Amino acid sequence: MAPRAIQRGIRQSARKVRLVVDTIRGKGVNEAYAVLRFSKKRAARQIEKVLRSAVANAEQDAQRENQSIDVDQLYVSYAIANEGETLWRWRPAAYGRAVPIRKRMSAVEIHVAPKEGM
Repeated sequence: MAPRAIQRGIRQSARKVRLVVDTIRGKGVNEAYAVLRFSKKRAARQIEKVLRSAVANAEQDAQRENQSIDVDQLYVSYAIANEGETLWRWRPAAYGRAVPIRKRMSAVEIHVAPKEGM
């Protein structure tokens, strides 16, 4: 199984996070770091943390198996942002009613793998 990292409970909607995740899917790790570093989207910081964790997990897996791994040869093989839990808050409305406010969360999963043929 490819080294991966998952972060759940990101306090931003999955729709907004997907915009950033789509930009790094299939890219090399160093290129993905550069894209995330200079992105103006708020989700880029959280996704960068998940990517760093996935790379660290790849290094740990290689070390555990007594193998060497070149981090520069890794690429983002799988990246997805799904919906997480939704926090429900209530806001008062006219005539004594209450209307819901949905505060959406998301979950990000990133897999990294070495490039084939290198």
